[in-house]
Amino acid sequence: MADFVFLHGGGQGGWVWDQTVAAIALQAGALPSGGKPAPHCLALDAPGCGAKRGRDTAGIGFADITAEFIADIEAAGLRDVVLVGHSQAGCTIPAMAKLRPDLFRALVYVSCIAPEPGLTVIDMVSKRMQDPAATSPSAVANTDLSPRERSRAMFCNDMRAPQAEAFLDLLGADGWPGSCYAQAEWSYDNLTAHRSHYVLCLQDAVLTLPWQERFAERLHAAHLHRIDAGHQAMNTRPQALAEMLLGLA
Repeated sequence: MADFVFLHGGGQGGWVWDQTVAAIALQAGALPSGGKPAPHCLALDAPGCGAKRGRDTAGIGFADITAEFIADIEAAGLRDVVLVGHSQAGCTIPAMAKLRPDLFRALVYVSCIAPEPGLTVIDMVSKRMQDPAATSPSAVANTDLSPRERSRAMFCNDMRAPQAEAFLDLLGADGWPGSCYAQAEWSYDNLTAHRSHYVLCLQDAVLTLPWQERFAERLHAAHLHRIDAGHQAMNTRPQALAEMLLGLA
């Protein structure tokens, strides 16, 4: 059975995968394994996020981040990996696959963004993804809301109040290096050599379904999976996501 490596999105850390990792362990234990051990799960942290909070990230380039993720995977002794990314991780997974294609059995994008070449992530969101005909701003662009309420609208639209409050309490301490938001050179051609899957989150208030479908095409994800969840499917529908992932491994 393959092992899983998880990569979080912007403003979050490896902690965001805790529920999904727990669901994989539970479901793997209930499946006939034929004597094989349950998959190993590694949740990566970008510099400045999760277990790597507090680092000075000012001098860390985009290529440095990619290399660090590969080094973290190698240090864990993993070689046959299903790489699972969420949201902004869609910007980094292609670079990781290009640097070490031999490490990865499959690539899985959970509601991931894939910016157009020449645009930064911020440009992609602000210049491409906003509907000029809309009568009200999207959750991402609504600056009339406080930061917490904006995050609630973006991430918690399918959460009950207690879960939403607990999730929002965890936000605010994680930040990817600034080089991630200056990067505008994106390459996706190498992804045709990989078995790629895209998880469409049907209630997503950050990346609408039409945009997810466009990004899946850009990422050469031939296999589409649908989960009735908001942007944080790994937190609100971890059992469904775990079942889908175990089917790949």
